[in-house]
Amino acid sequence: MTVPIILVTAGGLARETASACLHPGWSGGTLLGYLDDDPAKAGTTIAGLPVLGTLQRVDEHPEAKLVVCAGKGASRRSIVGRLAERGIGADRYATIIDPSVHVPASCTVGVGSILLGGTVLTADVRVGAHVVCMPNVVLTHDDVLGDFATLAAGVVLGGTVHVGEAAYIGMNASVREQRSVGAEATLGMGSVLLSDQPAETIWAGVPARSLTRAREPK
Repeated sequence: MTVPIILVTAGGLARETASACLHPGWSGGTLLGYLDDDPAKAGTTIAGLPVLGTLQRVDEHPEAKLVVCAGKGASRRSIVGRLAERGIGADRYATIIDPSVHVPASCTVGVGSILLGGTVLTADVRVGAHVVCMPNVVLTHDDVLGDFATLAAGVVLGGTVHVGEAAYIGMNASVREQRSVGAEATLGMGSVLLSDQPAETIWAGVPARSLTRAREPK
C-alpha cells in the first residue's frame, strides 16, 4: 500500500512538488491534495489535486504524511511549529526527492525536505529538515544545509559550504568553497559569495557585498 501524502499550502512550490510526485518514476507515495489556510482555495482543484481545507483539518488525515510547501524558510518553520502544537512530530513528514535526483549513500536528506529535478549531491552532503532545493542546484562534497534553508534554481555551492537555518540563496548564485551563509541571511540572485556572510544580512553582487548590517545581539 502506498503512503498517502498531503501538501501543506497550495502555492507555486506545492505545484512544483506535486509535479515531482506525479512523475512516472515516482514511487514515494500517493498525493491526496493540499491543505491551505486561504479560504478562497477551499474546495477548488489545483494542478489536478483538491484543496482539502485549512490546516486545522490535518487531524482528519492521521494516516497521511505531510510536506510543507511554503516558499520561504521562515514560513515553513512557522507552519511546522503550528503542526507541532497539534502533536505532529518528525515522523509525520515525507521527504520529496525528484526521480531524476541521485542521493549517494554518503549523503543525508532530512525529513520534510524537497529536492526538485536536476539537483546534484556529490559526496558527504548533509541536507537538514524542511530544506528546499529548486531545480538544478549543485551541492558538492561536505556541504551542510541547515533546517528550513531555501536554495533557488541553479545555485552552486563549492565544497564544505555551510548554509544556516532558514537562509535563502537566490537563483544562479554561487558560493566559494569553505564559506558560510548565516542563519536567516539572504544572498541575492546571480551573486558570487567569496567570504562568510553573517546571519540575518542581505548580500548581493559579484563579488557579493553587504546591503544591510547584521542585527545587534539581543
